[in-house]
Amino acid sequence: MDSAAGDVTQLLVELGAGKTQAAEELLPLVYNELRALAERNLRQERPDHTLQATALVHEAYIRLVDSDRIKLRNRAHFFALAAQAIRRILVDHARHHNRRKRGGDRGRISLDDVPMLCIEPDINVLALDEALQRLADDEPRCAQVVEMRFFGGMTMGQVAELLGLSVKTIEKDWRVARAWLYRELSNR
Repeated sequence: MDSAAGDVTQLLVELGAGKTQAAEELLPLVYNELRALAERNLRQERPDHTLQATALVHEAYIRLVDSDRIKLRNRAHFFALAAQAIRRILVDHARHHNRRKRGGDRGRISLDDVPMLCIEPDINVLALDEALQRLADDEPRCAQVVEMRFFGGMTMGQVAELLGLSVKTIEKDWRVARAWLYRELSNR
């Protein structure tokens, strides 16, 4: 483990122990990666998206460090949960936008960065979220893999390490999830 990852893990332990100062020390260590994650996700949104990367980073960070329910174990766990928080923020934002527009142009995300088996390169973020929720009902680990790979930008190796599984198992879950999502999203 490099020293930066060790510093992050130590600060997460301190944060879990109730040391609020750790949250202030943690942000500079993770900010650039969170910002890159947010920018990658926002590039997949509609062009007129009003949410900025900085706001997305800060909202996700606040959700993570202010939650008493979340016990952040290490750097990889932090970024997996950050990906999940970013996904939820984008979904909430899309729902709010659609509610405001009463079904107008829906926010779309591109799956070009992730080799999905979709005919249409753009997928509605709400449709993807609903499909992931259904997938989680049947195959929760497969849904986690999609979330970490697509929203978190994690490699197969990173996902395998975080979940404590082999890369081969994660690759199998990824294939299953892609096929399942292809079927679900093609029928819309």
